[in-house]
Amino acid sequence: MQYSLAKRVSRIQPSVTLAITARANQIRAGGGDILNLAAGEPDFDTPEHIKEAAIAAMRAGQTKYTAVAGTASLKNAVIEKFRRDNGLEYTLDEVMISTGAKQVLYNLCQALLNEGDEVLIPAPYWVSYPDIVLLAGAEPVTVPSRSENRCKITAEDLDSRITPKTKLLVINSPSNPTGIAYTQEELSALGEVLEKHPQVFVISDDIYEHILFRGQKFSNILNTTPSLKDRTLVLNGVSKAYSMTGWRIGYAAGPAALIKSMIKIQSQSTSNPSSISQAATEAALTGDQGFVKDMCDEFEKRHDFIVGALNEIEGVHCSQGDGTFYCFPNIEGLIEKTENVSDDVGFVEHLLNQAGVATVPGTAFGSPGYMRISFATSMEVLEGAFARFKTL
Repeated sequence: MQYSLAKRVSRIQPSVTLAITARANQIRAGGGDILNLAAGEPDFDTPEHIKEAAIAAMRAGQTKYTAVAGTASLKNAVIEKFRRDNGLEYTLDEVMISTGAKQVLYNLCQALLNEGDEVLIPAPYWVSYPDIVLLAGAEPVTVPSRSENRCKITAEDLDSRITPKTKLLVINSPSNPTGIAYTQEELSALGEVLEKHPQVFVISDDIYEHILFRGQKFSNILNTTPSLKDRTLVLNGVSKAYSMTGWRIGYAAGPAALIKSMIKIQSQSTSNPSSISQAATEAALTGDQGFVKDMCDEFEKRHDFIVGALNEIEGVHCSQGDGTFYCFPNIEGLIEKTENVSDDVGFVEHLLNQAGVATVPGTAFGSPGYMRISFATSMEVLEGAFARFKTL
């Protein structure tokens, strides 16, 4: 049978990180020895008190549909989290729960964007941003950064890219893939530009908020420019900070009218997130936060090892990160000296085939000549991977 697919399918690409992880798993299943530094998934187990809350919810019969936007008790926990951690005040009609942070972004783009609208996405960027924009019929516009600015855009970079078609700016700090965070001064400068352009909405992707190193304090653009609150959506979730990737819960806060429209989108796509996962998330947000610090401390140790190891390799330069569990080394010198390899995509393929180490090419994040390495795995795996790396 012959049939044609929707044009929107041809506009987007599958997630590169998921594809590489699947490829690595396939090689491993066939007997290959693969060390996976591609997956953005903490290797820690979900804390016991969170799992126990899910079990208790099941035993209490909390296995039915909930409100599309999430249970009132979880929404109240989210409101308290924003007040406690971020100094931000929201009401119930300004908050919603979704099946992961990615769905929050999808809901936003479907509710806000029209055909021809432009979305500014600083590069390097998380791989899904451009494709979710394309699915909404809008146009992603890359805002390049510079290595001398630690892969962050400046106020001048932002101002030069805003046009009458600009509808949305994406800010992700700390960043996937770079691990770099914007300072309060940098966010304030971006905020000053945005104040001059009232048609531009902002999404602050704070999913790595709690994974910061060296005692740094987290800030987002509303902490520096509160005047933007009526056109900013703050996105977060529990996947990274609480090692709950499989539970699939994200949440957002923003203007009530926008949240209402996003709920309408969600009502006709996934409906409510899992009731059991919502109970677990409430326990995560309201319970003991010691796990988060312990995990972050371990990630900082891994970061220090991996950045030091990378910078010992000729042809590689890796900046110190501020947080997350990623680093984003420049490998242009290594590409030049590797036979039959001409770009970062080819080098990542070479590394997988010749050394059995899975990483992600920088091209997937809008930054050719780099690669992303995840240290969301054990020190044993990291040490083994770099022993192989040095044999190339």
